Amino acid sequence: MDLDQHTANRSRTHTWSPPPTREEAAGLSGVEFLRRIVDGRFPQAPISSALGFHLVEVDEGRAVFEGDPGDHLYNPMGSVHGGFLATLLDSALGCAVMTMLPPERGYTTVQLGVHLVRGVTASTGPLRCEGTAVHVGRTVATAEARVVGVADGRLYAHGTTTCAVFAR
Repeated sequence: MDLDQHTANRSRTHTWSPPPTREEAAGLSGVEFLRRIVDGRFPQAPISSALGFHLVEVDEGRAVFEGDPGDHLYNPMGSVHGGFLATLLDSALGCAVMTMLPPERGYTTVQLGVHLVRGVTASTGPLRCEGTAVHVGRTVATAEARVVGVADGRLYAHGTTTCAVFAR
């Protein structure tokens, strides 16, 4: 083992823009709000730049994120921490619900189920996470999502959510 490789310090710079204000988002449905993120009129959520993923597609009932796992996300065992995949899933699941919400309605995750089915390393390459709304009611919503490799199409994780829906 080359100890220099393991002791060399690395750095990563993280910059972000604050989310839109309530005034900027007023009157927008969830899907309209998220489309403004995809087309660059609103910034990506700050968590996106921190972890290295971003919203790339939205439609009613559907949200897609892509991320590039790197060694900065490693756990002590030398693989990407499951929290990265859980956050990627939570983002796609929540945004899939959000796409179905009318103006002035919001949501929050109250339950997140994550199934990690294959290890991820920096050499795995980009991942794509597609969330789909299953049910969006007045007070409760559910969704499901899958994380697959962009290059290999293999399943790396899948999950479900239950969200509380409320007036903003």
